[in-house]
Amino acid sequence: MAAKDDPIIIKKYANRRLYNTGTSTYVTLEDLADMVKKGQEFTVQDAKTGDDITHPVLTQIIFELENKDGQNMLPIPFLRQLIAFYGDQMQMIVPSFLEQSMIAFSKEQERFREQMKGAIGKSPLDMMKIATPIKALEEQTRRNMEMFQNAMRLFTPFPPAGSNGAAAAPAEPTRKEAPEKSDDLQELKEQIAAMQRKLDTMS
Repeated sequence: MAAKDDPIIIKKYANRRLYNTGTSTYVTLEDLADMVKKGQEFTVQDAKTGDDITHPVLTQIIFELENKDGQNMLPIPFLRQLIAFYGDQMQMIVPSFLEQSMIAFSKEQERFREQMKGAIGKSPLDMMKIATPIKALEEQTRRNMEMFQNAMRLFTPFPPAGSNGAAAAPAEPTRKEAPEKSDDLQELKEQIAAMQRKLDTMS
């Protein structure tokens, strides 16, 4: 039974061909994308070295999908912000933030998907009710961004060393900022707790 639950091994060869060891067939990136949509777990290994190359392969799938007409999901401002985080001191918390945001979004979208299924053939008034979960998703996204921005402010309470006038700033204003930082920390804790409660109710 343990073997059944193990991720399927996909081997990638030097000629870029992908081999599904579970079905003993060659597959494409499109096939792997379908496996992801079906919830099938898999890892991709370099056929020669045995290294896990799942991350770059999944990234390549996203690149391929983003280049298909009408399938762009990643807005340019998001891409710019994401690129800006590489090499930044906040890079280490971005993956966790994105992962938790997607988990919350996935739970909300399942409920929204069910409501959409039941809306087929409904009256305009009933269709207007569908806007409620959409607004809830937008509100959740806004709250996530606020929480993330608060976390960034807590981790970077001081301006960059190269900022003009930063070195000449007196010590007293720094002491005055301490209560504000404490308030921000408490607010962040409350937002995280509220989000966890929301996730618990959706479980």
